[in-house]
Amino acid sequence: MLKLQKSKIIQLLISVLSVLFCSTSFAKHTILVFGDSLSNSYGIEKKAGWVTLLKNRIKSRNIVAGVINKSISGETSAGGLRRIETILEAIKPTIVILELGANDGLRGLSLDSMYSNLEKIVKLSQSYGAKCLIIGMRIPPNYGAQYTKQFHEIFIKLSSKTDSNIVPFMLEGFELNEDFFLSDLIHPNEKAQKIILETIWEELETLLSF
Repeated sequence: MLKLQKSKIIQLLISVLSVLFCSTSFAKHTILVFGDSLSNSYGIEKKAGWVTLLKNRIKSRNIVAGVINKSISGETSAGGLRRIETILEAIKPTIVILELGANDGLRGLSLDSMYSNLEKIVKLSQSYGAKCLIIGMRIPPNYGAQYTKQFHEIFIKLSSKTDSNIVPFMLEGFELNEDFFLSDLIHPNEKAQKIILETIWEELETLLSF
């Protein structure tokens, strides 16, 4: 009888501990998405954006990770630099998906300043213990061959200099297909979001394994 009672007590304790453990957040990773309108579901429903699709994938695959989106439409590298440290301090992410620079390019801003801002964001993120995934972009050729070439090369250089992972081009595979864009021909529509997710996931999955 005593053995039976002890067995029941042990089972009860295990059950209680299991409930407590499951109800507490022990995320292995906290992913910060830090970008502009391309990561802020511009012109489409939030649930259709690639960041929400990422959250759904992580959940469906039982990956222990949280995703926090701090992207702002219209954000530049300078604006991102002004915001990043407060966010890092509050969130303490283990992975930062950095998707900034497109608005710098579209506004014809200084590429040297853009590189400097992005580099500081990456180094600040790393100082808080986060690994960075840099999302590269391209701008239309009407900005001039030299400027557009140098713009894209910034992301490659940034990845190399900071030892960060990189997705060379966020819109890879559909950038010239108008069917995947809103009427402004700048922002990807809902149909494009799944492609963006797959492009980013290929590199992000590597970081999630650490």
